[in-house]
Amino acid sequence: MTTSFDEIDRKILDLLQQRDRPVGEIAEKVGLSQTPCWRRIRRMEEAGVIRERVTLVDPKRAGVPMTVFISVTAPRHEIAWLVKFRQMIESIPQIVEAYRLTGTVDYILKVLVPDIAAYDQVYKTMIEKLEFSQINSSISMEELKFTTAVPTNYLP
Repeated sequence: MTTSFDEIDRKILDLLQQRDRPVGEIAEKVGLSQTPCWRRIRRMEEAGVIRERVTLVDPKRAGVPMTVFISVTAPRHEIAWLVKFRQMIESIPQIVEAYRLTGTVDYILKVLVPDIAAYDQVYKTMIEKLEFSQINSSISMEELKFTTAVPTNYLP
């Protein structure tokens, strides 16, 4: 069964993605009373559109101001290697995002660390745990845009 969403649902999602708000405030902004607004939020949670609610922590104030992007090329394309790679990235808390890609780079990792020495320790942990064909690192000099908001205009 496919769930469809309307413009009010999109507005609710946009507001929820901006910051944590009381249901009453959201309801007022979208022109609903609290109960129907809460029901819409629950429906989107049950449909999996709202995956979870979290608190965003400022990396700089949390002592991890350096963002490093690591490009990884696998030595071979085997399920056993991929399983070990997944276990490795789960075991290193400084790796906060990881994606499998198309093209010449197989994976990209986002790492948050306090400094280059901490990144070097992450690197050494990685190469100690697994074989790689190639690892390239890029240190972010400036964050030009950051959002966790997902575009809602494609919602079915």
